[in-house]
Amino acid sequence: MISFTRYRKIYFIFSATLILASIASFVVFGFNLGIDFTGGSILEITYQGDRPSNQEILDNLKEIELGTVTVQPTDNNGIILKFKDVDEEIHQQILENLQKQDATGIEEKRFESIGPTIGKELKDKTKIVAILVLLSIVLYIAFAFRKVQRPLRSWQYGIVSILALFHDILIPLGIFSVLGKIYDIEITIPVITAFLAILGYSVNNTVVVFDRIRENLLTGGGAFEDVIDKSLNQTLARQINTSLTTLFVVSAIFILGGETLKYFALALSLGIIAGTYSSFFLAGSILLTWFNRKDRQRKK
Repeated sequence: MISFTRYRKIYFIFSATLILASIASFVVFGFNLGIDFTGGSILEITYQGDRPSNQEILDNLKEIELGTVTVQPTDNNGIILKFKDVDEEIHQQILENLQKQDATGIEEKRFESIGPTIGKELKDKTKIVAILVLLSIVLYIAFAFRKVQRPLRSWQYGIVSILALFHDILIPLGIFSVLGKIYDIEITIPVITAFLAILGYSVNNTVVVFDRIRENLLTGGGAFEDVIDKSLNQTLARQINTSLTTLFVVSAIFILGGETLKYFALALSLGIIAGTYSSFFLAGSILLTWFNRKDRQRKK
């Protein structure tokens, strides 16, 4: 039987290092929020001929007051332009100017315009949704484990699950913060959706482990450390198989899903990896550490 909890200090140091690095990236780089949250317009087009350089595109749009314009090349001779919120007249003027650069023509894929008020509202609602999800998770786990009162109470399982969730969210967020600084990758509504999905996926992994711990406590008993290690070994194959099959699908979305779904799939992949790691190496180890501390205080 593999002893997952024996090296828990190593897990804690490794995870703490990643979390501190993520928090440092938040402070230094911040987040590159998309127009979903900041407001603005996004235009995606495909050139029928050769795609001009980014500078040529920017020079062609100089005469139009668009504020700061971001040009992001995509596959198949396409580009994504991001600029301030504009009306339909300016939208058509942009298309006319871009058309002049390519005699073979351009194809408009999408045009979206979001005002700053809507962006702020989306940002506020995202925070509320995240808080409600976390509270719901704690309440659900506390209810599901209500019959387990020894050696730890049911609400403590909920708190440990939330700690694991913070780990699973902070690390992908830190990576996106760095990617936003280096590659101008934005946090958009699909990316936020991926992070909310990570919350559900991660807590599912953790609950599977905790549920097996609960069963072993109710049926077999024994030392708490042995129960945790036994439960982790019993769920090992199931967790790995579930994570790998999900990663295969998400990887296919990342490769074939196009620009819109690419970073949704990336965020989900990072969250699945972090969630699988935390359910095995962190959740049970935190439970055991909490129990040992409580046991030492009782013996004093």
